[in-house]
Amino acid sequence: MLTLKPQPLTAEAFAPYGDVIETRDRDFFMINKGNTRRYHRLAEVSLGKQEDTAIISIFTTKAYPMPMPISMLERHPLGSQAFIPLNGEPFLIVVAPPGDTPEISKIQAFITDGQQGINYHTGVWHHPVISCAAQDSFLVIDRAGEGHNCDEHDFPADTAIELLPA
Repeated sequence: MLTLKPQPLTAEAFAPYGDVIETRDRDFFMINKGNTRRYHRLAEVSLGKQEDTAIISIFTTKAYPMPMPISMLERHPLGSQAFIPLNGEPFLIVVAPPGDTPEISKIQAFITDGQQGINYHTGVWHHPVISCAAQDSFLVIDRAGEGHNCDEHDFPADTAIELLPA
């Protein structure tokens, strides 16, 4: 049994999987005649081909019962995928490094502080969004274009992975 206890999300710990989208401890410059701080280029959208486009969507979701069995992970082999919380609620992240299949021994869990978004790098294995709130909404930025861009990996029935509540 692999038990995942979420650790606080930091840019350093999450770096192998993607970017943390936040303003804390980030450089900025002033725009709009000194009225606005611009925290520039906090993450980059990766697109597989020149004809691909970056799209913006809103996902609404509900919380899973906890503790939660992790029976699958997915990846996007042709582009990055970013999740930005719209309601200021923390959310959980389950990830594994890129590869042909997720390595169970390398799966990690994180929890955001409600003000952080994340951008999964191309090919990173991850669980679909896991809300801590009963209902939540996320701004999602990802790729649209030709080709299959979502691989799912179901773990064998005898593989026990459990995510603990935050």
